[in-house]
Parts: sequence; C-alpha cells; structure tokens
Amino acid sequence: MMQGILLSESNVDFMIHGIFQYSFFGHTVWITTTHVCILIVMLILTGFAIAASRAMKKGGEVPGGFQNVVELIVEKLDGMVDVSMGKAAPRFYNYIGTVFIFILFSNISGLLGLRPPTADYGVTLPLALITFAMIRYNKWKYQRPMTIWEDLCSPLPKWLPIWMPINLISTMAVPVSLSLRLFANVLSGTAMMALIYGLLGWIATAWPAALHVYFDLFSGAIQTYVFCMLTMTYISNEIGDGVRR
Repeated sequence: MMQGILLSESNVDFMIHGIFQYSFFGHTVWITTTHVCILIVMLILTGFAIAASRAMKKGGEVPGGFQNVVELIVEKLDGMVDVSMGKAAPRFYNYIGTVFIFILFSNISGLLGLRPPTADYGVTLPLALITFAMIRYNKWKYQRPMTIWEDLCSPLPKWLPIWMPINLISTMAVPVSLSLRLFANVLSGTAMMALIYGLLGWIATAWPAALHVYFDLFSGAIQTYVFCMLTMTYISNEIGDGVRR
C-alpha cells in the first residue's frame, strides 16, 4: 500500500500507484499515492498556517522567534510580487503567495521521503489552468474588445486576421507550457532519485543527500520561482496600466 509514497524504500519506483478504490455513482475511483502525498503536504501547511496565525496574534511590535520567520516569508513574497506586478501587486499577494508556498513545499517534499505531488501532471495542469483563467479574466477586464482583436491579428492589420489561428494556438499553449515545464522538471528529479535507490539499495544510505539537495531543494525552488514569475508576467502584460492603487 505504501509503494510509491516513500522514495527512500529500496524497492520503490517513481510511478503513481493506486492505494485503494471505491465506487462513485457506478464508476471506480482510485485514491493514488499523489492524493496521499498532497494530503500530507496540505496537513503540514495547514499546521504551519495555524501556528503562524497564533504567533501573529500574540506577537509584539518587535518580532522574535517564529513571528520573525513568518513576517520574513510574507515580506519576501510580497516584495517579489511588487517587483513583478507593480501597481497590480496588492490584488495578487494572496494568490501568488499561496501558489508559491504550495508548489515549493510539494517540490521539496522528496526531502521527507514523499513522492512530490508536482511530479503528477494531474496536479500541475490544474495549477496552470487556474493561472490561465486569471490571465484571460484580466485581459477581458482591463482591455477593450478592439485591442484584443488587434492582438489576435498582430502583426498584421486588424482588417487582415490571417495570423489569428497562430495567435490563438500561442494563447492556448500557455497552460500547457506552464504545466509541462513544472511537471517534467520535478518528475525527472524524482525518477533519478528513485533509480538511485532502486539500483543501489542499502548502499544508498547517506551520500544521496547531496543529490536530494539539488533535485529537491535547489531545482524545486527554481521551478517554483519560474512558475510564479511567468504567472505574474502573463497577468501583468494583460493588465497593462489599467490598475491604480
């Protein structure tokens, strides 16, 4: 049952495995290792959020200890959004911060022996689709219909929409590229570590820690940053100068 959840087992592989199944309106639904790992990640993040909330309520004007850590995380995330989105940043603090923390912890969950949830395309695609929906929403909210039409016809004049199919394909490729980039990079690291543990068995006891630092921590942080930066860039491009503080 635990096969595929813990990557530190010598006989583990990097595939997604079903743990148990149940019937839902006549259809068989599987609970997989991805669901279990997401649940573990969400429980840890929920516990951290509850502890952070209590620390902030009881905190003083001069932060110390855990309160200092929480404020540092919030300041760094808000600063990242401010630099990338400018005047529109306050509206996206919560979304970008939530996505960043969830993806980062999912990526580095391999350090806890879990199979990273983001190594499943069923996790990265919904994240990319949410971002794509926000991009489209802000485009229609802050741009005139004629401007949208001109963008679809670009680089040709608006009365010659020959390039429209290509521009539409380019637009629809955004969620695919976002999701595949995150999924492929995390899965490759997961596959590498699973192969190392599977081939070397008990010999791979301590020295693979250096590989975990790269594949899980360094690469995971980079991919988290790339996903969020692309999200902010796409949204900012559609908003333009349409937001005031």
